Order: sequence, then structure tokens, then C-alpha cells
Amino acid sequence: MSIRTKRVTLFLSTLIGIIFLNNSNVFAADSLTLYTPYTKISVPPGEAIDYTIDVINNNTVLQNAEISISGMPKDWNYGLKSGGWNIKQISILPHEKKSLSLKVNVPLKVNKGSYRFKVVAGGLYSLPLVVTVSEQGTYKSEFTTDQANMQGHSNSTFTFSANLKNGTADKQLYALTTNAPQGWNVTFKVNNKQVTSVEVEANSTEKINIDVVPPAQIAAGTYKIPIGASTNATSATKELEVVVTGFYNMELTTPSGLLSTSITAGDEKRVQLLIKNTGTSDLYDIKPSSSAPANWDVIFDPKKVDIILPGKETQVFATIKADKKAIPGDYITNIEVRTQESSSKVAFRISVKTRMLWGWIGVLIIIIASGSVYYMFRKYGRR
Repeated sequence: MSIRTKRVTLFLSTLIGIIFLNNSNVFAADSLTLYTPYTKISVPPGEAIDYTIDVINNNTVLQNAEISISGMPKDWNYGLKSGGWNIKQISILPHEKKSLSLKVNVPLKVNKGSYRFKVVAGGLYSLPLVVTVSEQGTYKSEFTTDQANMQGHSNSTFTFSANLKNGTADKQLYALTTNAPQGWNVTFKVNNKQVTSVEVEANSTEKINIDVVPPAQIAAGTYKIPIGASTNATSATKELEVVVTGFYNMELTTPSGLLSTSITAGDEKRVQLLIKNTGTSDLYDIKPSSSAPANWDVIFDPKKVDIILPGKETQVFATIKADKKAIPGDYITNIEVRTQESSSKVAFRISVKTRMLWGWIGVLIIIIASGSVYYMFRKYGRR
């Protein structure tokens, strides 16, 4: 074979090798595919992201590929599993696929921005992923409520529903405190139980109900109720607002202040009552009622008072009818006036007397009895 022929043969062999090598690289480059539908997502700090990634074998032979994560940001934690196991390598039959579960934990203390990393298979095939942190990480605790302002009268209990968020990476035991004005009663409840502290897991939220009770007879106005939750490492505060429209109070009495009267058995007595609004709010639908001895009747006129303004009074008459068989003595009749917000009650002492006719009959009986004794003494006394 001539030298020229040898050179041509070597050239053709080299060319065929290069073509074969290139084809092999193209084939290898397409033999595995990594796929997930969510390659760029946005989350807040502290969020856990769960990816499902398919590793697809496009080749006609079994593929063994090492799986790794490249470029994961500092302080970010992740876990890579398949079939419930932590994995570093996966084997895939021809023209089949295996699913991987990738969980990425975004830290609480993180800057706002976009972060990039890759899932790599076999050192050649990669799946780029982007996580955009939507806000600056705070690494703090937070008290929030949907309704921080409530309005009502002074006899009300104002119940606020709040959320205490532990924005740290550790479990925290919070002491619950308040700096309410003097005389106010503030209690914290978790799961309907009164508490002074609450334990909250890392990056978790606990619901807390706050009952606020104002002092009795407090003046109308707007009041601030500061609350707080604190540990050695973190704290959170919130200011609640209570608008007191006034307080409800009433007094039941008589024009003279006396709560006693007398009556004859079987007769009736008309008693004048006064209902006074001693509060700072209007009183509506005031209804009188009574509790009298058996077989006694009490009738009110009027049966209902529509409204009494603060500082005003109105009169109501009570007609009391005694039992005709009532024996002489003192009886108690309880009279009460009530609204939805307030009430007042008095005890009337009623002295029952007998009729005059029975009195004279009694005197006559005594005279007759005395005369009979005198007569018998005169007739038989000397024998």
C-alpha cells in the first residue's frame, strides 16, 4: 500500500471517529431529561417548597445517574427523596421515568430577591430552578388581628381575636402582658382556657382570644389597650381600641323613698313608683314585673316604658290587690324593672289589716262574753 493510500485511509478513519464521537455526544446529551412544571416561583421568607421532578430515560438502555443539587444558597436546607428514601443515585429503565421529591426550606432571615440553583443528574443533565423571595425576611414575632377596634357600653365584654406569629427558627414561650388603664380587666385565652403564656412552634402561628372588660360606670370615650408577647429573644406588641358609648344603670324607688304601705285584706292599693335612669346611655323597653304572695295580684300601668333618657325619670303605678283571706300581718312583694342591659329591684313591705266590721264584731263578742260572765257570777256566785 502506498503512502498516499495510507494517509487517505487514516484521514477517513479519523473523520469517521469524529463523526461517531459527535453522534455519541448528541445521543448522550438527550438520553436523560429532568422535568418539573414549576421552574420559577415566588414565596415569602420561611416558606417550604415541594418540587416533584421527573427523571426521564430517553435511551434504549438502562441508565444509572447520580443526583445532586448544585448552587443551593447558603443557609438554605433541602431534602431529596424518591420512594420515601433519601437518594444520591437513581436507576431508570429504558423509556421510563422516576419521580424525585425535592423539598427546599427558605430561611426566615433572608434578603428579598431571586435565588438560582440546579438539580443535576449524572453530572451532565441539569434542571435550573429559580426561587424569588417576595419580601425581606424579618426573623421576628408579630401580633395581628382582623378587628382591632370595638364599640359598646361599659357593661360589655369586648372579645378580640388575635394571631401571634413566631417568625423565628426556634420554638418560643411567650409571656402575655397588657398595659391597660387602671380598672380594666384583660384576660388571654387559648383553646378556651385562660393563660398568661403560650408556646408557639418555629415559623408557626397561635390564635389567642383577648377579653377586655372596662370598669363599672366608666365615662364614655375611646380607650387604648396595649398588649404584648415577649421572650428573651423576641417580642411583639399590638394596640387594641375600645370605644365606650356609656354605661347603663337604673334605680327603682317611690317619690317619698318609702318602700312600705298597708292594705285591708281583699282590697287593693295603688302605689306610685319612680324609675330613674342613673346611667349615661338611653334605656329602652323598660318592663316592670312582680313577685307577690299567693293569691295576690299586681297590675302595672303602663305595662312598658319605651325610653328613659340619661338623668331622667318616669312614673309607673302598681295596683296591689291582697288576698281576701289574708290574715293580719306583714307581707313582702318584690317589684323589678328590667331592660336588656340593666335592672333594679325593690322589696315592698305591705301590712295587712282586717276590715272594720270584723273589728266591731270582735268587740261585740268580747262585750257579750264579759256580760255573760258577770251574769253568771251574780246569779251563782253566793251559793
